[in-house]
Amino acid sequence: MAKTLYELANELKELIRNALAGSKDGSYRPEKYNNLKLTMDVAGDIFPQVKISIGISEANYDIKTGEKLTGSLAMEERYVQRWFSKADVLKELQACWQLRVQNRGKITDVE
Repeated sequence: MAKTLYELANELKELIRNALAGSKDGSYRPEKYNNLKLTMDVAGDIFPQVKISIGISEANYDIKTGEKLTGSLAMEERYVQRWFSKADVLKELQACWQLRVQNRGKITDVE
């Protein structure tokens, strides 16, 4: 069964937290990532994409290529790219998109 956007967001959150846990500059605040969100708007977007929001930053990414389309996540962008390069992440995002297209807004999973 395909993962939900909520589960995928938790994977990204854990990847970022694990990568920054050993940070020695004292600027790492794990609570910053509590509000990390992945959203998809199949009615409003022309082609498959995901919006990733972390704090006040947000960016849209093409879920076929992993390319950033708009916005900025500042230093977290490198972790998003690392996450996209993991096996099956883009395929899981594409499955989420297809499920939304088929059901047009009747998805009950947590975003």
